[in-house]
Amino acid sequence: MNTQSKAYLVGGGIGSLAAAAFMIRDGSLPGGNISILEATPILGGSLDGAGDPAGGYSLRGGRMLTTDNYECTWDLYKSIPSLDNPGKTVFDETVEFNEKHKAHSLARLVNSRRAKVPVTSMGFSMRDRIELLKLSNADEVALGASCITDWLSPGFFKTEFWYIWSTTFAFQPWHSAVEFKRYLHRFMLEFPRIETLAGIKRTIYNQYDSLVLPLQSWLKAQGVRLVTDCRVTDFDQKTEDGKFIVTGIHCLRQDVNEVIAVHDGDLVFLQNGSMTDASSQGSMTDPPRKLTKADSGGWTLWEKLAEGRPQFGNPAAFSNCIAQSCWESFTVTLKNPAFFDKMIQFTGNEPGTGGLVTFKDSNWQMSVVLAHQPHFPNQPANVQVFWGYSLFPDRVGNFVPKPMADCNGAEILHELCGHLRFDQEIVESANCIPCRMPYITSMFMPRMRNDRPLPVPRGSKNLAFISQFVEISDDTVFTVEYSVRAAQMAVYELLGIDRKIPPITPHDKSLRVRFEALLKAFK
Repeated sequence: MNTQSKAYLVGGGIGSLAAAAFMIRDGSLPGGNISILEATPILGGSLDGAGDPAGGYSLRGGRMLTTDNYECTWDLYKSIPSLDNPGKTVFDETVEFNEKHKAHSLARLVNSRRAKVPVTSMGFSMRDRIELLKLSNADEVALGASCITDWLSPGFFKTEFWYIWSTTFAFQPWHSAVEFKRYLHRFMLEFPRIETLAGIKRTIYNQYDSLVLPLQSWLKAQGVRLVTDCRVTDFDQKTEDGKFIVTGIHCLRQDVNEVIAVHDGDLVFLQNGSMTDASSQGSMTDPPRKLTKADSGGWTLWEKLAEGRPQFGNPAAFSNCIAQSCWESFTVTLKNPAFFDKMIQFTGNEPGTGGLVTFKDSNWQMSVVLAHQPHFPNQPANVQVFWGYSLFPDRVGNFVPKPMADCNGAEILHELCGHLRFDQEIVESANCIPCRMPYITSMFMPRMRNDRPLPVPRGSKNLAFISQFVEISDDTVFTVEYSVRAAQMAVYELLGIDRKIPPITPHDKSLRVRFEALLKAFK
């Protein structure tokens, strides 16, 4: 790699941040030669976390981690210094934190009588077991663009397993059978302990503060140019000797059009697509606005590139049906410990040890999780923050007579208290900020293999893709690991780095893991 080469990363999510780090650490590219161009005022993409005690905190989502998988993520974070613990890496502090706060959920499912649902058995019939085995052994070519419902009977979607698995990973029955199969294999190690979430790891704070900020700080110290409020609108390009080459980057900065020249030897990395594109927040008095494709900016550049170039994928497979990829989350800020105290008493879990509590009979399919406190570095000791989400925001609530999508924060709290049988006064001073995300599970949409480009598409000389919408065999989307692995693959290929990428750990090939999964399936 020529150390005079420059690299431009379009999009400031975890994939671009990771790619910049790999270029510096493993490709010896000077940080000053790397520019990250982000359309919003802040980096981190979908790994967000913001707010304060007065205005309330907000998180669009929370990614679960595991130290038994996530090979590329930890390969990266073993190199990134902690912001709070001198001499330790982010990996070190995360492992230590999880040693102190082990996950062991005691109230994973709750029914309409506010009783804990027994979850030692997955509730399978013999038909469910046979169909699940057939799906997990099916070839991806045979699965094609089929849905989960094409392979599993209606009774399967009433099992304890489905309620636990679908809410842990945010699957819907109409989602891709291929993605569901990949999850069954990638997380087979978690299957025997899925009801307790014992294999799940958490970061010390929310993932913006625990993962994005340390990485961003390290990149800044290396001289990487972090350019915010810069929307890339188009690429100049040419084809030479059958190779696609980006020659210029059109961007809009403070309403001024600029063109960045991309010279021979320079590289461009694009975060194609966005699962949090067109997100909108509500308040205690207003529901989130229902934004659509017309309000979207995260798909346009990929759509332009893919037109007439099948090797660049098919974004329409993922972005054309908001009704099937939308759900809604909410973040609650409390200044009264009563809610947390009652949840600890009810669940038997201290915050940070319980994972999701899913209300099995909720029309919205509502779940909440109480993280270890504080969840934000600037969070006072007398303030608590928790997060929740619902997979079916288009359905009328059990206690609020309208769809979640039409509800403000106060109404969402009313629905939650109804499921918990808590008096409304317990959240009287709470601030609930709802967030609608029309594309949040778009990466799970049924698709053909060629609908996602390779990290470095065939015939591309200097353009790579980094996102949840690239094709990585056997790995699972909707994870931090997928973005980081895509970044590592793209960087190593374009820079010609002779270092082995950490392979996906084949837990599903382990006889012990298979045997334990089999035992669990027959409980």
